[in-house]
Amino acid sequence: MSPYAKLLSRILSGSSDANISFIEMCKLLIELSFTERIRGSHHIFTRHDVEEILNLQPKGSKAKPYQVKQIRNVILKYKLGDKNEQV
Repeated sequence: MSPYAKLLSRILSGSSDANISFIEMCKLLIELSFTERIRGSHHIFTRHDVEEILNLQPKGSKAKPYQVKQIRNVILKYKLGDKNEQV
């Protein structure tokens, strides 16, 4: 199992939202074909077939729990990371 698949399963499980690395979460979104734009501390992720814009900020070295939940909802809504996706 790849590190991205492990991280994806941790995000989807919802058991450790406060313990997800911000950098690893950004790398996962890039692996899921999101494009990243950085404005100060804001990391803004977009994807052509996803309506939502993900605006993320780190809390130290971790991702904010509510933002992990927001990403989980987008992944589930658009069925990202399925076998058709490259993770």
